[in-house]
Amino acid sequence: MAMALLDQIRSIFDGDPGVRKVADDPVLSAELLMLFRMILADGSVSESEMVVFRHICKEAFGIPETSIDSVIEYLNDYGYETNGSQAIALFRDLDVERRKLLARHMAEIAKADSKLAESEVKLLRRTLDLLDISPVDLVKPEE
Repeated sequence: MAMALLDQIRSIFDGDPGVRKVADDPVLSAELLMLFRMILADGSVSESEMVVFRHICKEAFGIPETSIDSVIEYLNDYGYETNGSQAIALFRDLDVERRKLLARHMAEIAKADSKLAESEVKLLRRTLDLLDISPVDLVKPEE
């Protein structure tokens, strides 16, 4: 109980830890913005897409569940400063596995609502081209 109170007081002075993590990492910010662009690609935000987005934030990036709403608010407030081409440019110099991870996350979100809109396919295809990734690379290898 006391630790939770201390964490709340600290977040008031230091800001939300999830938002700090995103704000301090331009590549992470760019990836989250690209995932948001995929969510919005079909013109609507489905609950299933948001569930997948939240899962990716938590599992792939270690953003605490309690921070995700604040991260979304941060991206809404500051994301307009970065367009899709600028976000993708940050990924071009990264290793191929990191680029594949972005593409896989985007595909997960596109498939989340069980219907693949043409606009989602176009965004994913364009992203794959810009990242120099083959659609085959979206399939995770058997482990």
